[in-house]
Amino acid sequence: MENSGGIQASLAGRYATALFGLARDEMQIDAVTRSLDSLEAAMTESSDFHTLVTSPLVGRGDAGKAIRALTSALGVDPITAKFLGVLADNGRLSELKAVIKAVRQLAATHRGETTAEVTSAFALNDGQVAKLKANLKARLGRDVTIDAKVDTEILGGIIIRHGSQMIDSSIRTKLNTLANAMKG
Repeated sequence: MENSGGIQASLAGRYATALFGLARDEMQIDAVTRSLDSLEAAMTESSDFHTLVTSPLVGRGDAGKAIRALTSALGVDPITAKFLGVLADNGRLSELKAVIKAVRQLAATHRGETTAEVTSAFALNDGQVAKLKANLKARLGRDVTIDAKVDTEILGGIIIRHGSQMIDSSIRTKLNTLANAMKG
């Protein structure tokens, strides 16, 4: 499997490559990515689940039991449920967030898409996201998935990261550039 960006170089990347390969072989890529979306939402919304996944104080056995009990409640597909059990048994649940990101990247590449990380001062509405996708598609020549984040410290504007490229039109950067220019 070809992995641009060196996904396999990290521990999470190796787990993600294994999960994605299994999902691809079983033709369950959409089900697995939906399950991973549910897990990411659960990590954000539930402090208990977040603690279970990230705390080094939770033992492998306890984590495995808890994960196996939670997978049906979270509506996780069988492939992802088994994968979570493996992560728990290996003491690697702390890698889950990175695994999710890497699987998304692999799935996007599989679909002929690329992903751009977009940071804005305020949440983008659907129209803004659609226009941004269209502009990026025209620039990059392929469909673009937007990984949107909000960072109020940029004050306004937008920062787009795609691979090693970055477009920074944030107000914070413009103010910093102006301040540096005034120093002479």
